[in-house]
Amino acid sequence: MHTEFNFLENWYPISPIEDLDSTRPTPVTLLGLRLVIWKPKSSENFQVFLDRCPHRLAPLSEGRIDEKTGNLMCSYHGWQFDSQGICTHIPQAEKPELVTENKQLCAIAFPCCQENGLLWVWPDVNSADRAANTPLPLSPQVDASQGFVWSSFVRDLDYDWQTLVENVADPSHVPFAHHGVQGDREKATPMNMKVVQSTPNLIQVTNQGGYKTTITFEPPCRLEYAIAFGNQGKRLGLVTYCIPVSPGKSRIVAQFPRNFAKTLYRLIPRWWDHIQNRNQVLDGDMILLHQQEHFLQQEKANWKTAYKLPTGADRLIIEFRRWFDKYCHGQLPWSEVGISVPESLTTNYSRRELLNRYKQHTQHCSSCRGALKNIQRLQWIFLGCFVIIVSAVATFPDALRVRLGVPLIVLALLSLSAYAWLKFFLSPKFYFVDYVHAEK
Repeated sequence: MHTEFNFLENWYPISPIEDLDSTRPTPVTLLGLRLVIWKPKSSENFQVFLDRCPHRLAPLSEGRIDEKTGNLMCSYHGWQFDSQGICTHIPQAEKPELVTENKQLCAIAFPCCQENGLLWVWPDVNSADRAANTPLPLSPQVDASQGFVWSSFVRDLDYDWQTLVENVADPSHVPFAHHGVQGDREKATPMNMKVVQSTPNLIQVTNQGGYKTTITFEPPCRLEYAIAFGNQGKRLGLVTYCIPVSPGKSRIVAQFPRNFAKTLYRLIPRWWDHIQNRNQVLDGDMILLHQQEHFLQQEKANWKTAYKLPTGADRLIIEFRRWFDKYCHGQLPWSEVGISVPESLTTNYSRRELLNRYKQHTQHCSSCRGALKNIQRLQWIFLGCFVIIVSAVATFPDALRVRLGVPLIVLALLSLSAYAWLKFFLSPKFYFVDYVHAEK
């Protein structure tokens, strides 16, 4: 008999703390469970509830934080819940004891905590005691005391959790899928991948070629790279958490630690790194993985016959697939949360839908949301400057127009150029940028 892996009895990071809005509820989905994140005014910590009011099942994520009590209020009938999910107020209640004595009126609160700048949730309310005794799958690289600095990133993806894990566990695709962004196809070489350990709770491989790299997969979500640069003590990491959202949907929460070039890290705005690097990397995979997933579904998800894996570069893919087959029967626990898996996970999305940066990332990222708002304000300012200057010059007397007209018109044209750059070059990077591999 082999051990069955329980996806529900594990910790998952669902968002970087810095991306959460403490003034309003935020919806999120994990393992098919619709959750709501919110922050009581009296607490320093966020809470995670099932996104369902016990009264008439209205979504609590459409609610609000009450100004007087600081509790979560359902917008349908005004029921309120404190940080533990206890119902504190029912406007329609004839007697106060109806609220204070009925535990069935409580919202469902999940175990959660904050660590390493991430909000973690345990998606099984029936095993809270186990959650309290289970360590978080933290990365040893995300540690300021060891000289590391890091940034965070989150994006929703239109492909399945197992496809996401496979992709992140495959370093050999980087020189090709991300040529010119993170890799160089001309420098691709064989990878001497060696399995260090493969157990129900941990898979670890090393690559001795080039920079020494250790890749660790701690089921169900932590998949990280630790890269050492020679004997100089420089360390670079990629820490990803692969989150199963629903059939055919996943979310990646990533952190990028390093213990060098710290000044550069502080100088580059987080949003600029996202639009220029992080989103580009995921864009480079999106079309490929969406189509790959479709073909695998046609093969009835039988990777052993569908894939051809003759090289050492695919060693971690093989280990992951064997783990998933042996301990999970090649399935996620959708039936346990009442979800029926469709015969085909893939949908016929357009390129613009698959590469929709706004829906998948910008709306979730506080840095990118804020930058986009500022850019949109600047657009109006520059356009307004252009209109005002041109209108003013047109009304000048001839003598004044001769003396000031040329420099002012130059200033107006510079304003118009700045507007055009923001409008047609920078702003679209928050929404959609097509990724055509043949042009890279």
